[in-house]
Amino acid sequence: MPMLKKLVTTAATIGAAITMSLAVGGAPAQAAAQAGTYAGCEEGYVCIYPDASWNSAPILKFFTYGAHNLNEVYGTKRIFNNQTGGAKAQTCRGYNGTDCSSYLNTWTFWDVNFTPVNSIRLSE
Repeated sequence: MPMLKKLVTTAATIGAAITMSLAVGGAPAQAAAQAGTYAGCEEGYVCIYPDASWNSAPILKFFTYGAHNLNEVYGTKRIFNNQTGGAKAQTCRGYNGTDCSSYLNTWTFWDVNFTPVNSIRLSE
């Protein structure tokens, strides 16, 4: 029974995060309140998924601070900040981490149209 309880609790947490995200029109929502790997994104990474869901493995993963340029990343994707220690991530319209959005806090995800996004910036 403990495994079933864990599955139900995990499903409820994911459902609440999705509902919360939809309720605020795609604004940041807490993904879950646990550490470690989540939805294929290892602790310490910022991950980009192929669409606006947790249904597939991440297509890109970033670990180091600084700017990371993107190539041929278009359409709506999910970005998840699974970094630790309060580290932040930003999507940026310019290459090399310029013209950036507000900060995506730790354990938060956004569903973003990446067509105008050309880089990701990770910072402390």
